[in-house]
Amino acid sequence: QVQLVESGGGLVQPGGSLRLSCAAVGSISSIYTMGWYRQAPGKQRELVAAITSGGTTTYADSVKGRFTISRDHAKNTVYLQMNSLKPEDTAVYYCNTDLATLFSRIRTNYWGQGTRVTVSS
Repeated sequence: QVQLVESGGGLVQPGGSLRLSCAAVGSISSIYTMGWYRQAPGKQRELVAAITSGGTTTYADSVKGRFTISRDHAKNTVYLQMNSLKPEDTAVYYCNTDLATLFSRIRTNYWGQGTRVTVSS
């Protein structure tokens, strides 16, 4: 069984910073692209940032220059460093990845449980 375990959300003032972490735990064979999505109240879930296994990154226009995605292959972990946070960044942030397990070897998409980020004074 595989789980994505997220941490790092919380309440922060505008202009502040947070770092989200997401660790893939379980019997993992291969991890492909890892990413972060977010969903604000009343809005659709949207891609925030993604990073391929080779290190190529993609960002939503709204977070370019403020957020940085990175990954640690040895720890099966992806990070999202969020700087200069704005109230409009308030949302539940979800980790997402494609991976294959030692048992099935089939590439499957997984979601984390979500971590709430609130930007408010």
